[in-house]
Amino acid sequence: MSAKGLCQIDPAVLLSAILIAGSASAYDAYDPSNCNGVDWDDKRVLVVQKVTTHTRVNFIKSQYDDDFKATTCPADTEVCRQKSYLVPGDLVLTGHTQGAFTCVVYQSPLARKQIWAKGWLPTSALTPVSPMPSPKLSDWKGTWYHPGGEITISQGDDGKLRIEGGMTVPTAHDFHNGALRAKVTPEKDTIAFVDDGSSPFDKTEAGECRVRMQRVDQWLLVEDNSGCGGTTVTFTGLYRRTK
Repeated sequence: MSAKGLCQIDPAVLLSAILIAGSASAYDAYDPSNCNGVDWDDKRVLVVQKVTTHTRVNFIKSQYDDDFKATTCPADTEVCRQKSYLVPGDLVLTGHTQGAFTCVVYQSPLARKQIWAKGWLPTSALTPVSPMPSPKLSDWKGTWYHPGGEITISQGDDGKLRIEGGMTVPTAHDFHNGALRAKVTPEKDTIAFVDDGSSPFDKTEAGECRVRMQRVDQWLLVEDNSGCGGTTVTFTGLYRRTK
């Protein structure tokens, strides 16, 4: 992926239910033509898609880009194309669609810094990547790395898995932390838990840390509701196994 045109964005701001790109009075975060990233959904897992074009594909602007002057975007026109782009094989997390475009967020699982890109991509350039259908316990276990954090999955008691994770998000003058600590039993292709794993996942209460995990290709897909740490902290992303 090209680094041109990308900026560093707080991951939780990017991946939480509302991602505000500006504070102008005319800005509408809920405008369907605006790509704000991906949202947590209690009933629907995130979808990973792969760039399957033969050449690189440029991000497409929203109408609020260029100081609110990109009024015809998203569209497949030169004026709507951003300088930043993805290449075949890149994996993205996908949000809503608008016409022929899908809102995506991207961060390389191999990156060392928490740098996210977001924007529209042509839906025709993407192909969904199915999660591993029936992972064995050994497919889950290991130490998984994501820029800013790490998750360890190990054998627990009674056939359960023990999950421990930490995430650090730097701020201008300090940093915010998040933590995961749970014992869970995988179901089909998904690990889903609330707080320490002792509460049913389908019973939702305010203030809980809610997490889902899936194995996608060689990666561990993690998504949370931004309730597992301090402000701007999220574990959402693709993790690579280091051990």
